[in-house]
Amino acid sequence: MARKNCAEYFRERRKEKKTFSVLSDREKVEALEARLKEMGKTKVRWFEEKADEELGR
Repeated sequence: MARKNCAEYFRERRKEKKTFSVLSDREKVEALEARLKEMGKTKVRWFEEKADEELGR
């Protein structure tokens, strides 16, 4: 990807996406990651489902 195209790609991506990050207890996060792996879900998919539940979507 050409440098200009790459910059434009990320510029457009930032218009649609936003980072959400938290600092939490290691044991809790690792347990959650293990549970998500059992369920076959990514953290992104799981978070989006929970956000939709909270927002009534």
